Amino acid sequence: MSARVATAADEDRLDETFTALANSTRRAILARLAEGEANVNQLAEPFELSLPAISKHLKVLERAGLIVRGQRAQYRPCTLDAGPLAEVSTWAEQYRPIWEARFDRMDTYLQQLHQQRKTAKDDER
Repeated sequence: MSARVATAADEDRLDETFTALANSTRRAILARLAEGEANVNQLAEPFELSLPAISKHLKVLERAGLIVRGQRAQYRPCTLDAGPLAEVSTWAEQYRPIWEARFDRMDTYLQQLHQQRKTAKDDER
C-alpha cells in the first residue's frame, strides 16, 4: 500500500484542523455539535466566556472546515462537518504500523521480564 503524496493545500488544511483542535473549548464545541446543530448562545452556555469570545472560537472552527454556519432569518445554526476529522484520522493511520510494532516489542520485553522473575523465584526455592 503506497501513501498518497500530500499537496501543500492538504498540509495547510491539516495545519488548520490541528490548530482548531488544539484548544479544549473548541473541542468541547465540536463535541456539542456532534449531538446536533446549535446556535452561538446554545454553544456558549457551558462556558464562562463572552459571546464574542465564543464567536472567535467558531471562526477558527469554520476556517478549519470543522463547522458550517447556516443562515435562517436571524437564526445562524452551526453544524459539525466531520470531513477534516477524517483527514486527521487518515494522516494518523499512516503511523499505526510504527506504534503497533512498538507495542509488540514492549509486550515481548514484558513477557521476558515476567519469565526472568519467575525463573529467579523458582531458583530461590
